[in-house]
Amino acid sequence: MFQTLKNDFQICEEIGRGRFGTVYRCFSPATGESYACKSIDKNLLIDSTDRECLDKEPKILQLLSGNPNILHLYKVYEDDDFLHMVTDFCPNSDLYERVSSGSLSESAAAAILIQLVSAISYCHHMGVAHRDIKPDNVLFDSENRLKLADFGSAEWFAGCEGRMMSGVVGTPYYVAPEVLMGKEYNEKVDVWSVGVILYIMLSGVPPFYGETPTETFQAVLRGNLRFPTRNFRSVSSEAKDLLRKMICKDVSRRFSAEQVLSKLNFSDFHIPLF
Repeated sequence: MFQTLKNDFQICEEIGRGRFGTVYRCFSPATGESYACKSIDKNLLIDSTDRECLDKEPKILQLLSGNPNILHLYKVYEDDDFLHMVTDFCPNSDLYERVSSGSLSESAAAAILIQLVSAISYCHHMGVAHRDIKPDNVLFDSENRLKLADFGSAEWFAGCEGRMMSGVVGTPYYVAPEVLMGKEYNEKVDVWSVGVILYIMLSGVPPFYGETPTETFQAVLRGNLRFPTRNFRSVSSEAKDLLRKMICKDVSRRFSAEQVLSKLNFSDFHIPLF
């Protein structure tokens, strides 16, 4: 492992593993704090797209580091074979683990949602679309503060007014229909994904699903949003109205992240603010 990294940090236990590398907890004797170190093996990168994502992620994280709900990048170490990114350490269970055991109360879901939308609104203000928002990428630090992570699929859309993006990027259940249709799209794909997460937090089930990824994609493309009584009996009409505005197949009518944030700040249902 990169010697300069070892000089600055004590590398501790493995805490995660992905396609291209491993995440470790590391400890800084200088600060007395734990961090996460994402070590990516460049030899595992398959094509130019993978290499472009690798090059882009630390730059995007550095740009977005001013937001408290986005994973903070502290240091980058790189040699010919590896890229190491030292970030916030998030020891608490991620959102995937939290929703796997069932739905959340409306107030608990709202407390998570307002932090997540704050992060997305900031990304969009800075000209960045995340493009792969899912519960696995929503982490929580030692103070239970939400941290949006994994910007490997993120894309710039700033610098050119009305610039659209392309490419099928995302994860079944959470990807927006315009992405699956192969159309050009804008940053509102993130709002769709967050809407799906809100639906799952409130009901315990995804709004669109199938037995296979193909069946799931077909359900997403149909976009028939329903609120089964057995899952939504205790969910307020205000929350369901917000879901309709976020999981809206018509992009022109879908809320922006800023509109969602405004709705949350001035809504009728109780939201603990951070």
